[in-house]
Amino acid sequence: MDFFDKVGKVALGSRLRLMTATITDDAAKIYELYGITFMPKWFPVFYMLMEEREITITEIANEIGHSQPSVSKIIQEMTTAGLVRENLKTTDKRRNSVALTEQGVLLSRELKLQWIDVEAAVESLITESNHNLWAALEEWEFLLQQKSLLKRVIENKKIRESQDVQIVAFEPKYLDAFKALNVEWISTYFEMEEADYKALDNPKEYILDKGGKIFVALYHDEPVGVCAMIKMKDENYDFEMAKMAVSPKAQGKNIGWLLGQAIVSSAKEQGAKKIYLESNTILKPAINLYHKLGFQKVSGLATPYKRCNIQMELVV
Repeated sequence: MDFFDKVGKVALGSRLRLMTATITDDAAKIYELYGITFMPKWFPVFYMLMEEREITITEIANEIGHSQPSVSKIIQEMTTAGLVRENLKTTDKRRNSVALTEQGVLLSRELKLQWIDVEAAVESLITESNHNLWAALEEWEFLLQQKSLLKRVIENKKIRESQDVQIVAFEPKYLDAFKALNVEWISTYFEMEEADYKALDNPKEYILDKGGKIFVALYHDEPVGVCAMIKMKDENYDFEMAKMAVSPKAQGKNIGWLLGQAIVSSAKEQGAKKIYLESNTILKPAINLYHKLGFQKVSGLATPYKRCNIQMELVV
């Protein structure tokens, strides 16, 4: 256990596998103790057959959370052992019904006596321990269903890496990056349009001189994301959030979120009431980001872009 004390919680999977191996080894010896020829890995499938009498391999797999190939292999092993028979109603083996043989039914009666002792042993472990592992497992399973370990790691990775992201105001030295990042993402999904060139070739004239702003995201001092806040001549909207682009190599670092927050904060500081944006619904991560920032769908405004099929607003 010294290893796990040193490594800590990152070795969760290894520690669980070690405990599983220990319990599985004991389970095999317990079957021997009762004179029963049975493999521990058969238990979930065998139990389902005890409960359901006849059931398909697909139904078993769905019920116990195993893959169909895994269940099929166990069924084959138990068939060879004389415990299970297949009801060959179709040429599609995935739909074959399976059931216990007479030998399997007799074994199930013996197992029920063994289970009384096993359950009592587990209860004694729970009584002796400070923490109820069985209840904790139920809780962990529920929490992991709500949000997987992978998703939790991704979220924490984003938080950690976003701490190395700086959001700075546009300077002339970022002109090439502003254009290149936008051309890269627009060309990936759509095609460049006249309105794009106006903003990207002349950001000072088209955006900054008219009261707008451009923010640049730096990751280790390299410009990896940009976003513009364009002053609008519209009675309903003060600014448009536009030209947001993040380099593919820097995605997953919360850069879009940080740029969006910078735009919203700047608009608030200037007394803005509403911010407008245009996008396309094929950009699902972007649409999710806008919703997270508080934008809601609207319609009816004229747009210079062919690719625009959704318009959104944020009440600041």
